[in-house]
Amino acid sequence: MKRKTFDLRPWSRARRHTQTVTQVPGFVIVDFTAHEVARTLDVPFGSRTVRILDHGFRWVRAHPTGTGEGALGDALTVMLNAAGQPEQLYVDIHGGEGVGEGGLPWCDDLYLDVIADWQPGWRVGETHIIDGDELEEAVEAGRVSPALAGAAWAHARKVEEALRAGTYAPLEVLRRYLEDPYT
Repeated sequence: MKRKTFDLRPWSRARRHTQTVTQVPGFVIVDFTAHEVARTLDVPFGSRTVRILDHGFRWVRAHPTGTGEGALGDALTVMLNAAGQPEQLYVDIHGGEGVGEGGLPWCDDLYLDVIADWQPGWRVGETHIIDGDELEEAVEAGRVSPALAGAAWAHARKVEEALRAGTYAPLEVLRRYLEDPYT
């Protein structure tokens, strides 16, 4: 596994940006706005390409604070365009999480991610589990056990199901935050 801290301030794609960190019950919200970017970022999403970074785009992460180190979990980031409309949901599947220096959340990344589109009415339509090849490489290199890889796949499928069913709790946390950002 690789430990990742969710801090986009050093990101070279964003020339000018702001980032805030807010504690809400059970979560840390990291709200990053790229006011000016050096390069846009387009990513594959199923059979199409989605722009997830451009001038004025905002990435807002709902990172759980109760899972703890060594526990299987997940954290949600929504990518919003300059008009505040969602472009993509991105869920990191992890093998432990916490809050570190400066209140910034970290996770032990298990390589798998779940991506989804976000329809009007806070509904999720299409979903995909991505980066299975990265998890497989980590297993082959001995960084992740086969048992943990199997658990990560099972967890990713549960997240995907909850997103489609409208029962994925971090999505509701982000909805409330985006409607009233506790400011």
